[in-house]
Amino acid sequence: MLGLVLSVMLVETAGRRILILSSLTLVAIALLGLGMSFYIGRISSAPIATSANFIDDHCLSQPALVWDGVTAYCYDCLQIKGCGFCNGVCVQGDESGPFDTSACPIGESGSFEWVGTTCANPHGWYSVFFMVMYLIVFGVGMGGLPWLVNSEIYPLKHRSLAVSISTATNWIGNLIVSSTFLTISSPAVLTTYGSFWMYSLLSFIGVVWLYFVMPETKGLSHEEIERIFSRKEEKTNVCEISSTWTLEVTEIDEEKENEYNTR
Repeated sequence: MLGLVLSVMLVETAGRRILILSSLTLVAIALLGLGMSFYIGRISSAPIATSANFIDDHCLSQPALVWDGVTAYCYDCLQIKGCGFCNGVCVQGDESGPFDTSACPIGESGSFEWVGTTCANPHGWYSVFFMVMYLIVFGVGMGGLPWLVNSEIYPLKHRSLAVSISTATNWIGNLIVSSTFLTISSPAVLTTYGSFWMYSLLSFIGVVWLYFVMPETKGLSHEEIERIFSRKEEKTNVCEISSTWTLEVTEIDEEKENEYNTR
């Protein structure tokens, strides 16, 4: 909501182009930060002790595409279905405890501490910060302004069809992202932090592309915007017609002036 309010306040002063480019750049940074928060959460969780007496083959590793898949931290352990963490080892179990209590080494307290859901993460606030940042900066530009620009850039005779196609494309993209996120963010594919880094990279690519192709439409009429997006041939024709018309008007004015002087 805060981002949308700022967008409404700034759209006619800062302009569409600067708000969209700034918003998308900060979105990319926020996604990069989200990925970093998950990665830091992984490497800062309790490490796995490599004791031969407590190695569980089922929880030793998992299929992975972009990393080695070896269980090195509590974070990795809980990514494997049916595994939990206790006193430095990863063994089979559920939320209530290990299936075999003898598999967990006894700690200094005379018992073991079982972790079956979430590892301790002292840096968890990083995720909250970058998520809030994402929501705010997305609202400033990318939340509403693409719809505004989308309604301005098309010629009137094609506007309804073009807006329909672009809207459908947007929602198809939303469907693809939402339906593939869980698969992409799984440890077997890109991991959670890897998926956010991928989205960040795509956002940065979008910033570069928009920087070169997106004009500023603030304060322009539909005719002026249409001329910006017209083809070079059309621009040439318009210039030729305009020059011819100007020449004809000048000749008519000169003839009238000469006729007046002869009188």
